[in-house]
Amino acid sequence: MDEKETPEKRFSRRRVLTTGGVAAGAGAVAGLAAGVALVRGGAPTPEITPSAARRFAGKVVVITGATSGIGRAAALRFAAEGGKVGFCGRRENLGREVEQQIRAAGGEAMYVRADVRVEEDVRRFVDHVATTYGGLDVCFNNAGITIQKPLHEYSSAEWDDVVNTNLRGSFLALKYEVPHLLRRGGGTVVITSSSNVKSSSEARSAYAASKSGIVGLVQSASLDYAAQGIRINTLVPGTTNTELVRRVAGAMNLPDPVWDTMAATWAKSNVRGLRRMATADEIATFALALASDDFPFLTGSHLAIEGGSGSA
Repeated sequence: MDEKETPEKRFSRRRVLTTGGVAAGAGAVAGLAAGVALVRGGAPTPEITPSAARRFAGKVVVITGATSGIGRAAALRFAAEGGKVGFCGRRENLGREVEQQIRAAGGEAMYVRADVRVEEDVRRFVDHVATTYGGLDVCFNNAGITIQKPLHEYSSAEWDDVVNTNLRGSFLALKYEVPHLLRRGGGTVVITSSSNVKSSSEARSAYAASKSGIVGLVQSASLDYAAQGIRINTLVPGTTNTELVRRVAGAMNLPDPVWDTMAATWAKSNVRGLRRMATADEIATFALALASDDFPFLTGSHLAIEGGSGSA
């Protein structure tokens, strides 16, 4: 997910490592061997190789919030399966990197700088991609942020920032995508929510409210367009190990093995099933499955991928 450069307040996956948790993780890896022993027992993290399928060959895909994390992983995978990918985000340097990576691998991609809180940005982005590539078939609406604090401490502007990005941004994306999908005779839409809709915790009221709103939006909008061949579903990911989570945890300057152990320590206690975080590739792979034509009877659903944690 794309977001602002103020990680102490805004990030698109909730703060999974508290200050105490970071300190504990850092202490655990004072000797690396001891740290590795501490986290042994979690399920191994698989390497998700690109699919040999070409499910999106000849199809046009738009993605919001694709300059990093899950959105970035999805952009790479849609392109690898033959999709012409138009994606947006606010961090232009990262967007250009993703665009170049896809093209270097032989795929087709277009980065457009756009802010999903700005209606004209969203309209321009969607229309430009559809005009350039000759239509629209698949949409992955993934952009989101959060601000964490007790409810009464939110300013109105902070509350609006979260809701306008996560919920209103999803509405705006759909508003301008649907006409293109109707002209195409149908298509698929996947919108990223969060397993905070199932079980949240303190200081996340804006985030949980906006992500819960997405579930309701999808349930209703899917009925608006089902007869016209447009399927709309909600992706509900559990905690995902991305650069963003690492930055929020204050661990960007730590060696990779130290961060790996910190993250694994947290997940071993907080993800009851697999006892590890998801990777961005795992969530992106699920997003592609939902966006494909493999499940023609699937619409209006919210589907969780959370490693057996049972909560976000």
